[in-house]
Amino acid sequence: MAKEPTREEIDKVMFMNLVMMLSTSAIQQLGKLENPITNKIEIDLEGAQATIDMIEMLEKKTKGNLDKDEEALVRQTLSALQMHFVETAREEGGKAASKPSEAPKAESKPSTEHGASTAGEQPGKPKPEPKFHKSYE
Repeated sequence: MAKEPTREEIDKVMFMNLVMMLSTSAIQQLGKLENPITNKIEIDLEGAQATIDMIEMLEKKTKGNLDKDEEALVRQTLSALQMHFVETAREEGGKAASKPSEAPKAESKPSTEHGASTAGEQPGKPKPEPKFHKSYE
């Protein structure tokens, strides 16, 4: 008969899943994975930095409370993400970190923005990029 997992075992799995979820998010923000909503490769260095900072905060707040596997996961994840961040920032050649950029990709779907105001826009002038891009569709 299978033994029921303990609360400690469940918490360990949930913690590791949280770290991996944040890691996947950062990898996507660094343009290494396609955004599943837009089906495009997008680079958002500011978002990636915020996600990496969250993992660093988790490392600090959980110091002394993790087992060796959890500590290794956090440490290795941070190291890999920081290296990817530096590589991507160099590849971007100093583009503004606050503006998400899009790498070209074949067969991408057009994105639509809902709730965007057109008041005050002048024809022929590009619309300013919003600081954060969110879709609740």
